[in-house]
Parts: sequence; structure tokens; C-alpha cells
Amino acid sequence: MSNGVSATRAAAGRVRRIAVVWSLSIALSGCGGHVKGVMEPLNLAEAPRGNAVVDMLVATSRRPSDNPATLFSGERSTNPSVTDVAVSIPSGKERAAGTVQWPKKLPPNPETDFAVVRVQPIETVAQAHEWVRRHSKGGHAMVFIHGFNNTYEDSVFRFAQIVHDSGADVTPILFTWPSRAKVLDYNYDKESTNYSRTSLERVLKALVEDKNVKDITILAHSMGTWLAMESIRQMAIRDGSLPKKIENVILASPDIDVDVFARQWSELGDKRPNFTIFVSQDDRALALSRYISGDVQRLGQINPAEEPYKTKLEAAGITVVDLTKVKASDRLNHGKFAESPQIVQLIGQRLVTGQTLTDSDVGLGDGITAVVAGTASNIGKITASTVATPVDLLSGNLRPNPKRRPGDLDATLQGENAPLN
Repeated sequence: MSNGVSATRAAAGRVRRIAVVWSLSIALSGCGGHVKGVMEPLNLAEAPRGNAVVDMLVATSRRPSDNPATLFSGERSTNPSVTDVAVSIPSGKERAAGTVQWPKKLPPNPETDFAVVRVQPIETVAQAHEWVRRHSKGGHAMVFIHGFNNTYEDSVFRFAQIVHDSGADVTPILFTWPSRAKVLDYNYDKESTNYSRTSLERVLKALVEDKNVKDITILAHSMGTWLAMESIRQMAIRDGSLPKKIENVILASPDIDVDVFARQWSELGDKRPNFTIFVSQDDRALALSRYISGDVQRLGQINPAEEPYKTKLEAAGITVVDLTKVKASDRLNHGKFAESPQIVQLIGQRLVTGQTLTDSDVGLGDGITAVVAGTASNIGKITASTVATPVDLLSGNLRPNPKRRPGDLDATLQGENAPLN
């Protein structure tokens, strides 16, 4: 009788899980309902008055589409490509900060829409270095890696918005990997990030070797955080440590198993970049990822105010910004870091320059909580507390067994020959 009850409960649990996955998949699939094929540049005599133009260097491991309206597909290429792209952004009178104004029809109207105004292939490494020299902004380079379910043009427009709204004084570099931009191709996309690890590593190495680059900030979102972590981990293992120029790593809504992040972080070596993580416990996209990834907590959904995160993890010096209470127009609550003007400005004006969240004038706004490594003081409107994290304690379940002492958590990850610092 008990076996029958257990089987019934297990079946009911599977049905509930399937229902959750299905509903979240429908929500995810509704995110891409905009005009496609916007990459063919407009031929403008001059940009409309009040418009800004964002120049970016776009490196990709995608296969060329042979269509100037899309440029690159979601399939994989053995030969990475680099392109000089410029995007015109409407004036502040026509758009709110944090939004991407997709055209309602083609060609786009630059007065009201984001519009591509230049596409120029970069054929040689020398040309790429020359582009960086001409667009050098104090030696600060920002490399953005997008997330799951993104086309080439999705990533271009989103990065243009981030660069513009953040006010970041940086040389913008976009790395876009082969996403098919289909919800049911989640596993294909995940494997595409693995496929692209070495390509991203080569981009980072080229920037490290460029004399016009003084420091590098990596900003990655969602599944792109996995690619970012794997690439810098690979660099650290290959070279013995990460280059000093890679100063900042910002992970927004990271779609990474917390146990895996623990191992990735520990294998970066003793000299790690400054880490900042944006999390939100109401992130529905990460809820879907958790369901289809063995029900293991995703890094982007942790509650950094809970133990064991809060008090025992200062040594790693990771800053966590909790955006759970921040309202978003994205019904999945997965893109808050880019939609919040305060957050993108924080990225562009403070984190990129290596500033910490300890000054009294930060003032991010109501509902944003910063859990900042190494400080326990109030920061403007932010409630700050000490947190993160020698990764031995970051790993594990969100709510560890109360009978299990923190010391026991240390032991669970001390196996093999990879001691944690």
C-alpha cells in the first residue's frame, strides 16, 4: 500500500513539474515577439538630432547567414568572425532608459527606433587592434556575453542599450555565441556555450595583449555567465593564473549550478578579479532552468542574506546585489540588471572603474539590497551586510539541513585534489 501511495505522489510531482516547465516555456517563448532582420544598415546622411550612436566590436562563433538582414545564424562556425557595428539610439524624449526600442516595421525609423547604421567586417587581427585603438576610452574595455534565447541582433541591440544607458566610458566588445533563440533548444544553446569557450578565451587574450587596453570588465548574463566562467577558468588553468588586466567580472542572473560555480571559482587560482553578482529570487527563467537541470539551485536565485551565505563567506570578497524587490517590465524577471537605470549606471560608472559599494552616496534606489563583501554599514538607500564567499560554503542547497554544521559543508567540497581557499 505504501509503495502505491509513493508511486502516486511521485507521479503527481512529475505532473506538477511538467506543468511548471510548460507554463514557463510559454512565458519564455513570448519574449521574442519583435521584428526580425534589422542588421542591414540604414544609409543616413546624418544621425537624427539628439540620437546617440554606439560603436561596438562584435566577435562571434556563429555561422554567417549570407543574409545582410541577419548577418549570422544560430548555428556554429569553426571560424570565428569579427564585425564593426554601429547602432543609433533615439533621444531620451523618445525612449525610457532601460528599454530597447525595436522597430515596429522595416526599415526602422531612427527618430523612434534602434537602428543599425554601420556594419563593417574586420578581416585581420591588425584591423581589430586598430579598431580598439580608435575607440579606446581611457583603456577600459567591457566585454558583454549575452544569455539563452538570443539572436545576433538581440545581443547587439541589448548591448547598445547597456553601453548607452550606463554611461560607461569603455571600449565596447560584444561576444555573441550560437543560440538558436528557441526555448526548446535550451540544451543546444548550453552546448554552444561549451563550443565557444576557446573563441571567447582568444578574444580576451587579444584584449589583454592590446597595448591600448589597461583593464577589462566582463559582463555576462544568464547562460552567458557559464561561458564567461568556463573561459576564464580555462585561461587560469592553461596559464597558471588570470591576467591582471581582467579586473572585474559581473554575473547578471547567472544560470549556473551553485556547486559548479563553486568549483569554477576555486580553480581560478589565488589572484581573482573583483566579482559582482546580480541575483533575484523571483527569476522565472532560472526557475525553469532549475527544473530541467536536476533541481539544483541556480546561482542567480540564491538569497545572499541567508546562512551560510551571509556571515561565513567574507574571504572571497564577492559582492552580491539582490534585485528581488525591484519591479521589472520583463515578466520573467530575468533582465532586471539591464532594465534598471540605477543598476546599469552602477555598472558603467562604478563597477567598471573598480569602485566598491562602500560610499554613502551610492543611492541605488528603493528595493535594491546590496550584500557587500567586507562591509556592514548602510550605503545610501542600500542595506548592506557582509557576505560572500569562499566557495566551499556558497555551494550546496539554498536551505541546508539545519542539523548539518557549516564545518561539515566545508568537508563536502574538500575531496579530490582541489582544495578551496
